[in-house]
Amino acid sequence: MMLSRAEWTRREQAHQQRADALTADHRERAARREKHPVWDFLFTYYGYKPAQLRRWHPGAGIALDDAVERRDWRWYASAGSSGAVPDAAMFADDKPQLAALVERMLRRTASRPGQFGCFGLHEWAMVYRQDENRHPVPLRLGRTGTDAVVEDHDLRCTHFDAFRFFTPDAVPLNRTPLTRDDQPLFEQPGCLHAGMDLYKWATKLGPLIPGELLLDTFELGRDIRLLDMEAAPYDLSAWGVVPVRIETSEGKAEYVRRQRVFADRGAVLRSALLEAWLGAPIAA
Repeated sequence: MMLSRAEWTRREQAHQQRADALTADHRERAARREKHPVWDFLFTYYGYKPAQLRRWHPGAGIALDDAVERRDWRWYASAGSSGAVPDAAMFADDKPQLAALVERMLRRTASRPGQFGCFGLHEWAMVYRQDENRHPVPLRLGRTGTDAVVEDHDLRCTHFDAFRFFTPDAVPLNRTPLTRDDQPLFEQPGCLHAGMDLYKWATKLGPLIPGELLLDTFELGRDIRLLDMEAAPYDLSAWGVVPVRIETSEGKAEYVRRQRVFADRGAVLRSALLEAWLGAPIAA
């Protein structure tokens, strides 16, 4: 398939407008050098700047007519007399280990049933029995109350990039010890961070992912991040964050209900990433 210049520039402009709207608040805060404990994460942890987010690509195998200027872009190949096309084979040759990892993570995560009994306690485990918090905000239940919540629950974290921030006293409390090498063995679609990481995989694949899909993964990550912090032990009332009190039965029920919605959204995007990149969605 080849898009005419009129068509692809129309999509490019629409993408840029959408990206600008999604990042406007962050860019305004950055201009004021103002930090935000909830939303900065999407830009600092994932390391993808607003300027990168607004760059539109058509996706692997979708050629752009009259796009000579893109032939020098990374993982683009020539198409026709004046066109350019994102090339999945070029990416695989350049980044074979990354390509294998991304496909393995997407497919293996999709192959497992979602687990919905963690209640967001990974954030609590990151401050367990510590005098200083990871974030410069107070604990909603105080130190003693926060530690008691951890001790009264079964830690069931399956996401290594959350587990690696557990405090030393919290590490042995997790039901399963996790390592980087074993990450593909434990990642599962109910995990909030597995859903947020769909944005990470989309950024890693660069031009092989349509810009519209990239922004869909960003929006999912944004929505998940809010619940992640609402369920965290921090008092974020100064930023207008209303807590989901996972230490109560009502809070647990709300967390799981919203977690399931995110898992369903993530399943759709996980399959879409594979289809856009390799032409093979996850089998139903």
